[in-house]
Amino acid sequence: MLTKKQEFDKPKSNCGVFGIFGTPHASALTYYGLFALQHRGQEACGITSCQNISGSKILFHSVKGSGLVSEIFHDDEIFKSKLIGDSAIGHNRYSTTGSDHFENIQPFNVRYRQGNLAVSHNGNLTNAKLLREELVNQGSIFRSSSDTEVILHLISRSKEKEPVHQIKDALDQIKGAFSLVILTDDKLIAARDGYGIRPLVLGELENSFVISSETCAFDLVGAKYVRDIKPGEILVIDDNAIGTRELQSLWLNNISDFPKKCIFEFIYFSRPDSIVFGENVDKVRRKLGKNLAIESPVTGDDNKVSVISVPDSSNTIAIGYQSQLRKQGIDSKLEIGLIRNHYVGRTFIQPGQDKRELSTRIKFNTVKGVLQNQEVVVVDDSIVRGTTSKMLVKLLREAAPEKIHLRISSPPILYPCHYGMDFPSREELIANEFSGNVESIKQEINVESLHYLSFEGMLNAVAEQSKDYYCTACFNGDYPIPIDENFKKNEHEV
Repeated sequence: MLTKKQEFDKPKSNCGVFGIFGTPHASALTYYGLFALQHRGQEACGITSCQNISGSKILFHSVKGSGLVSEIFHDDEIFKSKLIGDSAIGHNRYSTTGSDHFENIQPFNVRYRQGNLAVSHNGNLTNAKLLREELVNQGSIFRSSSDTEVILHLISRSKEKEPVHQIKDALDQIKGAFSLVILTDDKLIAARDGYGIRPLVLGELENSFVISSETCAFDLVGAKYVRDIKPGEILVIDDNAIGTRELQSLWLNNISDFPKKCIFEFIYFSRPDSIVFGENVDKVRRKLGKNLAIESPVTGDDNKVSVISVPDSSNTIAIGYQSQLRKQGIDSKLEIGLIRNHYVGRTFIQPGQDKRELSTRIKFNTVKGVLQNQEVVVVDDSIVRGTTSKMLVKLLREAAPEKIHLRISSPPILYPCHYGMDFPSREELIANEFSGNVESIKQEINVESLHYLSFEGMLNAVAEQSKDYYCTACFNGDYPIPIDENFKKNEHEV
């Protein structure tokens, strides 16, 4: 059986978080929020709600499992009888630390001396191994292999008196990328690391406050985007905030002078209808395509080309590319040459079948009438291992195009990510394998021409056109936060 992780060669997503405080429909709205964030993680999902039965009795309820949001929360009774309460948090998982075992599915829930606590995390902690070893030596018992559980142990062992200050004490000890939603007995807390690597946004829905990884979730539930959670901010939402509409913030001890926002959120991860880091994702992607066309236009032998995208993340990039070609006087058509199957479930492999080739054919099919005898420009967001690109080109060749040109809207990926993207090891990256030699990569993938967007062309597509404001480590190895070179994803497997 071919798992979701084995199927495709795209950079894997980095989890989605959602939280809401102050509505009796909290869990149902969290379901819809997670549904909108499904693209950020398809491995597993979960929701935890908080029910205040009386002033002294508070219950946390949780439902989670492996699979898509619609598969786990398929029954209305879950929300009517199980996930009761006026506040809730949720999580879509793609594992970047820890395996896909049930124990690693979030939100993580505990009960400690101050009451109940639940947490959902997007990102990776770079000092989790060291902290975990220290906690184990002090007597802590871990149930999961996820770095997120470290945060819970640090909170529970804090010597601070109040839960909010215990949370701050814990977050001041961790390093790496984190965007968190934390649920206590009477508060919803949102927190973001001091570099602001992963996105996190605040919204309002009638008399409640909402937190999400992306604003597309606000659109689905009818919430209004207010602002981003700021790098290093710990935002507290409680009954007082609901009544006064004034929010309390605490701040981490170490906040970077420059944010290091993950630029790959624009290239691939985020939905085009989201506002991420204060920018419209669709607008950025169109500009990526425009810059790609300026740098490397394909004119065609008869000054005529067909431009297609690799759906779905590259759709608006291809629009920008083709639009710029026309501005440059090149006769080009934007075509739908690849059809994506959005309903790919588990795939069973027969002996002798090539797993990656079959998985590519299951996910994509060609529109042969569009491609036949045409000079085709294929626009894609990135190349990771290169295996999917090779399979896609092989599939496209069967439709008998005259030529295939490949245009990539990001620079070559030379380094793995340690901040929440499931990029493979450096040795598995095709750009690293060929030492960044584009001609060699072109021959390996088997296309007539290949061009990656330059580093400068990528930065030119975003508002703050300076590398100081973005994490670009996967392209240049410039890691803003020290990393553990010996990190292994499943090191603490249980």
